[in-house]
Amino acid sequence: MADAVVVGSGPNGLAAAVILARAGLHVQVYEAEETIGGGCRTAELTLPGFHHDVCAGAHPMAVASPFFRAFDLPAHGVELLAPQVSYAHPLDGGVAGLAWHDLEQTVDGLGRDGKSWRRLFGPLVRKWEDLVGLAMSDLRHPPLDPLGLLRLDPGIELRFAKRLLEQATPLWNLRFREQVAPALLTGVAGHAIIPPRAIPAAGVAMLLGTLAHVGGWPVPRGGSQAIIDALADDLKAHGGQIFTGHRVDSIDEFEDVRAVLLDLAPAEVRRIAEHRLPGRYDAALQRFRYGGAACKVDFALSGPVPWQAVGCDRAGTLHLAGSRAELVAAEQAVARGDHAERPYVLAIQPGVVDETRAPAGKYTLYTYAHVPNGSTRDLTEAVTAQVERFAPGFRDLILASHVRTAATMPAHNANYVGGDISAGAMTLRQTVFRPVPRWNPYRTPLPGVYLCSSATPPGPGVHGMNGMLAVRHVLRREFGLHTDPIELLESERLHRKPV
Repeated sequence: MADAVVVGSGPNGLAAAVILARAGLHVQVYEAEETIGGGCRTAELTLPGFHHDVCAGAHPMAVASPFFRAFDLPAHGVELLAPQVSYAHPLDGGVAGLAWHDLEQTVDGLGRDGKSWRRLFGPLVRKWEDLVGLAMSDLRHPPLDPLGLLRLDPGIELRFAKRLLEQATPLWNLRFREQVAPALLTGVAGHAIIPPRAIPAAGVAMLLGTLAHVGGWPVPRGGSQAIIDALADDLKAHGGQIFTGHRVDSIDEFEDVRAVLLDLAPAEVRRIAEHRLPGRYDAALQRFRYGGAACKVDFALSGPVPWQAVGCDRAGTLHLAGSRAELVAAEQAVARGDHAERPYVLAIQPGVVDETRAPAGKYTLYTYAHVPNGSTRDLTEAVTAQVERFAPGFRDLILASHVRTAATMPAHNANYVGGDISAGAMTLRQTVFRPVPRWNPYRTPLPGVYLCSSATPPGPGVHGMNGMLAVRHVLRREFGLHTDPIELLESERLHRKPV
């Protein structure tokens, strides 16, 4: 019999399972789909030989996350390839903002706004580990070291808060004098799938914008599945088991297991456990809100995208939305439940650094457009038009495309309710109090049952921290083990023989 069970094999579920197995516990993972990974999978969606990331494509948080830094992805065979330009934001007229991996190179390319960009991101880049420690915490306790000492530079909270308030208020335009830099910054805020002038969106912009100038926004060679396969291999090496094609329909299936961790959205938690949940907790899960969604369109191309603006051909990720004002209008439309005529489109071109994604001389392009939750609309044409707007001739390169509408997202990942790839609306309340207002957001009222999905702090992203933070409570409360998960990961890394 297993000591612990994890339901769901996304990055958070596997992160939890890896730590539990390294602690010497017998762990079993159950996945409803035939392949593991949740939103971090790779598949041939268009044509044979063209490998597309199903959801997560670029991974700045996998480089920065305390979990993955301790786990050491490169030592497990994962090659993270960072483009010279972390992200780009083209505008009409053949110009673009380029967020180079190097901060000073970015500053040099932003004209009169370059110094403002340095003042915005320079202090955060210098203290990026403290910023990550704050942003990837449980949002309730400051990160502590094993001796109980504060890990953070206390000033990081003030610097971060000042920038959040600036970018979430009418002051957000005061810093800049031209059009490119504000559009470049707002494109990153758009990852939150909420109107950009909001505190959670500003937080996303500050964190991801900082990481662009630290570890970059890398893509794994071969696809995001490489990250999942590395976690799965480590779990199995420590005695863990993974069962695919096994949809759990009732929590009662694990009645005799000491600890059950659910890498599930609140709707899925209710589906399997509603009959046992106390009324107040169940009602709180029912109130959990799902937010804006994504329509995913993948392309197989006969050549590289012919970007009009110089430098976009070096970017791993691009935000296609036009000016700051256009982007705000598009995201406000989605928030109202409407489809924007020119939607915000996020594009990733892994072939900039990874030649394995397509046959020789061919390329893949990953895109998604923001749409209202539950949208059934196929946005292939709207996405194509938005790419063509900044890359004339793009249509002529399309060999095949594959679309997954927001409404069909749950068919391959039940956590994406209505196509919400953030597993919950990124409102201020739900950013802090995910998924319910409890001091311990991971522990449920059911004995031995814990949550570890992106619906818990610190929120969405391929960083594994939701799983690691949940496991800290599981080890102590259910097994009496007080070893810090980071120590479990690092101890093996330090004793690993060089290859």
